[in-house]
Amino acid sequence: MKTIIRFLIIILIISSCTSPLDQKIKYPITKKGTVVNTYFGVEVPDPYRWFEDDMSEETAAWVKGQNEVTSSYLDKISFRNTISERLSEMWNYEKYTAPFNEGNYTYFYKNDGLQNQFVVYRQKDGQEPEIFLDPNKFSEDGTTSLSTLEFSKDGSLAAYSISEGGSDWRKIIVIDTETKKIIGDTLTNVKFSGIAWKGIEGFYYSSYDKPEGSELSAMTDHHKLYFHRKGTPQSSDELIFGADKKRRYVGADVTEDQKYLIISASISTTGNELYIQDLSNSNSQLITVVDNFDNNHSVIDNEGTTLFILTNLNAPNQRIVTADAFSPGPENWLDFIPETENVLTPTTGAGYFFANYMVDAISKVKQYNRQGNLLREIDLPGIGSASGFGGKKNEEELFFSFTNYITPGTIYKFDPVSGNTDVYKKPDVNFIGDEYESKQIFYESKDGTKIPMIITYKKGTIMNGKNPAILYGYGGFNISMTPGFSVTNALWLKLGGIYAVPNIRGGGEYGEKWHLAGTKMNKQNVFDDFIAAGEYLIENNYTSSDYLAIRGGSNGGLLVGVVMTQRPDLLKVALPAVGVLDMLRYHTFTAGAGWAYDYGTSEESERMFKYLLAYSPVHNVNKGTEYPATLVTTSDHDDRVVPAHSFKFAAELQAKQIGTDPVLIRIETMAGHGAGTPVNKTIDKYADIFSFTLYSMGIKEIED
Repeated sequence: MKTIIRFLIIILIISSCTSPLDQKIKYPITKKGTVVNTYFGVEVPDPYRWFEDDMSEETAAWVKGQNEVTSSYLDKISFRNTISERLSEMWNYEKYTAPFNEGNYTYFYKNDGLQNQFVVYRQKDGQEPEIFLDPNKFSEDGTTSLSTLEFSKDGSLAAYSISEGGSDWRKIIVIDTETKKIIGDTLTNVKFSGIAWKGIEGFYYSSYDKPEGSELSAMTDHHKLYFHRKGTPQSSDELIFGADKKRRYVGADVTEDQKYLIISASISTTGNELYIQDLSNSNSQLITVVDNFDNNHSVIDNEGTTLFILTNLNAPNQRIVTADAFSPGPENWLDFIPETENVLTPTTGAGYFFANYMVDAISKVKQYNRQGNLLREIDLPGIGSASGFGGKKNEEELFFSFTNYITPGTIYKFDPVSGNTDVYKKPDVNFIGDEYESKQIFYESKDGTKIPMIITYKKGTIMNGKNPAILYGYGGFNISMTPGFSVTNALWLKLGGIYAVPNIRGGGEYGEKWHLAGTKMNKQNVFDDFIAAGEYLIENNYTSSDYLAIRGGSNGGLLVGVVMTQRPDLLKVALPAVGVLDMLRYHTFTAGAGWAYDYGTSEESERMFKYLLAYSPVHNVNKGTEYPATLVTTSDHDDRVVPAHSFKFAAELQAKQIGTDPVLIRIETMAGHGAGTPVNKTIDKYADIFSFTLYSMGIKEIED
């Protein structure tokens, strides 16, 4: 079906029908408690502490009441269903991942279009592909998803983990790949874990002791590594690492030649210890590579006893070094691919190293041989983000994907010997990228720091300050915002919207220095960078305060919460998603204490407490303030950033908002922090977000 969507038309004449914006919303009554926390002699009220009991009937009743109010409001927006239909139409195209070889089969993931979950297929010797795993059959409503799939060295066995209702807690199931029959026990209570096979004996995995009380919110801070031997009960699994002292995150890998077990252990999201063990010697002990948490390190490959280690020790932009497994400490490291002025993220495949550099958040990829000699710079199909090039050492061809904000992700086949590149799978999306412009600009933040931002819009858009715009940001945990295509953003562009993403501090676009410039006592830099991005869009007439929406999730939800409370005049719509919003108590839930490297905690010092209190969104909603139209989004099974953050923030806003703009909260049921969310739930969510955003900007109709 051919659908042409033109620019949004702002209707200046008041519609004859009653609009939801003309009616005062009657929010559910939210009880206030009397809890008061004392920090360094300062009393801080916490009237909505009761939200932290996610298992209580009282919390469930409040959630139900809020969802009813939100649904009633959104259902009255005349074009909400139209947006949903258009988004479904755009989403309905075949999607593939790159193929990979395991045993006698080639595997790949595929989604026919609107399937809630990707299906795993396999084929052998050019035969027709067959379904290997169909996660759509894991549950009737599509809310059970496939998280991790790992094969034994010979491909005869596979272990996969599943998430139920979006939770971070996983179950691991082992199957015989030939018969697809389950072998042995299903492992339960697994969290933040990979799966690393040791031959066909079994595999390593990580988990916490099951917490007391609610597994969705109770603290988990003692991660341990186990070995599960196939066909044996989980109760007999061997504890390998983590018994001696608490680490919040422990992970393991086994080198491709099965010679070494690699263990990484950390107490926060930055910095890790590193250990190796020789699996070819049954009497070998763990050897310490790094014994502190000051920097990031990982073993990415080996050649016999030579280890190739990625590190940011004395290299904020990362480098690859070599070390001998018998004396692997940093004092013996030798540069293999030295640090450059750009951040390095490497992969290995077909016996080569591929150095993916970020140059102002744009990919540049170079290929090196195993002697560290540069062979070539890969000719990418454009300016954007490239990923892939990974594979086993014996692979004869590799694959990579390329995308940007106006180019759907395309998979390319790469010949590692000749360097030739060919299109392997190009998606057939109802979106013509040539009709849009995506350009990078640089603007100044409050302190004069230059910040890059990519702004995307339809060609011919008149910059008159009246264009609906979404400013999206993250700014934390060394995570980089690189350009990539999404169907939801493509629909926003087709509707005439502008989409802008700044690479603010706290991220990893310019290495660890850029990250540290947005952490702890420097966190305000992140918010200032984002505010300056909004001011740039307004000053250059891309949009205005009446048409600007800001959006972000998780740490980005914190970003939105802070900016809308510090500068409510800057924007018209705020869209905080699964946000970290109570900065005084975030570290008391699930694995939240591991985020202290970025945030600090309210308990570590009086100075840190006062800094957090000064920007914590929940604690900075003020009476007598006109806040922008706000749609808070969260999920009832989010056990990473617990929904109490969002509940408290929404309650504060509803109680103190004096303006006429709505403050709503949308709480998804049977969903978590985001990963594995079924397609139908995702479409519904974005239909709500876009219709709320546009209607709040005064737009009453959209035109075909």
